[in-house]
Amino acid sequence: MFVELREGESQERLLTRFRQAVQKSGILREAKKRRHFVSKSEMRRLERAKALRRIRKRANRAITANGRRPTKQEKR
Repeated sequence: MFVELREGESQERLLTRFRQAVQKSGILREAKKRRHFVSKSEMRRLERAKALRRIRKRANRAITANGRRPTKQEKR
């Protein structure tokens, strides 16, 4: 990753831009993911659990203020 110092730019701003570039590229996320070996079956299990959490989260958001799920008509 390479970030050039712009004219009149402070070192702090340069460092901030570098961190943003690294975050955007996903380098650290990939490195953390590869830190330990995860078998294919374990990966499938983790993905399934992640999907279930996502589904539950969406269902909880669907509940309205009065404590019931909205009908199809209300969703539109």
